[in-house]
Amino acid sequence: MKFKSQKVAYYFFALSMLLFILQIVYGFIMGFAHMGFDVLHDFVPFNAATATHKNLLVVWLLSGFMGAAYFIIPDESDTELFSVPLALVQFYSFAFVGVVAVVGFHIGWFEGRKFLEIPRPLDYLVALNAIVFLINIVLTIFKGKKHSTTSWVLTAGLIFVALLYLPGMVWFDNHTVDSFFRWWVVHLWVEGVWELVMGGILAYLLIKLTGVDREVIEKWLYVIIGLTFLSGILGTGHHYYFIGVPKYWLIIGGIFSALEPLAFLAMTLFAIRMYNKGNKKHPNKLAIYWTLSTAIVAFIGAGLLGLAHTLPAVNLYTHGTLVTAMHGHLAFWGAYASIVLAIISYAMPLMTGRKIFNNNTGHLAFWLSNIGMVAMTSAFAAAGVAQVYLERIIGLDFMLSQIEIQPHFFVLILAASLFTTGVILYIVNFIKFGMPNDEALTEGEEFKALQTN
Repeated sequence: MKFKSQKVAYYFFALSMLLFILQIVYGFIMGFAHMGFDVLHDFVPFNAATATHKNLLVVWLLSGFMGAAYFIIPDESDTELFSVPLALVQFYSFAFVGVVAVVGFHIGWFEGRKFLEIPRPLDYLVALNAIVFLINIVLTIFKGKKHSTTSWVLTAGLIFVALLYLPGMVWFDNHTVDSFFRWWVVHLWVEGVWELVMGGILAYLLIKLTGVDREVIEKWLYVIIGLTFLSGILGTGHHYYFIGVPKYWLIIGGIFSALEPLAFLAMTLFAIRMYNKGNKKHPNKLAIYWTLSTAIVAFIGAGLLGLAHTLPAVNLYTHGTLVTAMHGHLAFWGAYASIVLAIISYAMPLMTGRKIFNNNTGHLAFWLSNIGMVAMTSAFAAAGVAQVYLERIIGLDFMLSQIEIQPHFFVLILAASLFTTGVILYIVNFIKFGMPNDEALTEGEEFKALQTN
């Protein structure tokens, strides 16, 4: 760690870990409810559980992105963060909004718009929080001695994340118009600007972990940005197929959605090529594993599984079924959860000075969580295909088809238990590192600071 102010990233990483495990708890509540064991229904109705599960995902990933920015931008700009007190105020206000939102979901205070359930008054606080965060990041870059492409791509992604939150705050009486702009937020976040954030963090990690020239890695970054915007913006059309918009969205959405895997394929080729090209044998193997798995699993989950049901003729049957859950779980895990876990795995030894990055706990966490997630995806796939056949092909009633696919959720719970064991081990490792300290500050190359002998 080169700068004392980078320590503020720890708070955001710790919040991410807390909210991540809470998100998993609500996932189990939903899984057992699907099996018919909805014993908590009086306290946590299914609609509150699903709203909490999905929104916690967004909040813990955003917290991870913010922590990554607070760690990376000072390093890339070669200067201290513009204001640590401002970052701490932003952290506590961000956590406060998250807690109020979760409590609100349990007392019926939410909007009922999928993925954007947070009540409108809290939206304004989220927007204010994002402005404070971006002011701190941008002023850090401007006062810095260096201006790298990596830091600008990461910052641009975060700015667009904030800007694209605004369409979701506008009130529309027409349900179709509301859904049209709601997808501007949801789709253009996860299949647009979040990819820029992911690309920026991925580039930073590959520069640090492989030893490949910055110029080479940042040229690849331009390719990824181009592919992301080419396919991601008009690819939003696959959400417009059946919501009441003109039919030309079937053609636009079908063509450009089919191109969306290209950006993830480029990221995969980018990561593997840079790793093979690298001449640095970095001691933090776990950070390398998480970094490479980000690119590979994202391509499978977001790219290939997304392509599997993005064409209109297929989506007509799979839309809103557990096939979507299959794609969503592996896509979010590969593309965004893994990149947050990668930057945490890289940053914690540097912030704390504790070189425990290659222990058995960390390796078990990596393999169990990834194998568990693949098993969960398989269970969702089997349940989704069965649901499509029962509900959409032979026309069985929705609730009756849910009863028929209950056994698949038993398999899902087993797979989720394996996944959760891996995540718990990751958090145990996170706690083992302890708090950041000034003794971890180093003037030299971070690679040397991580050498164990």
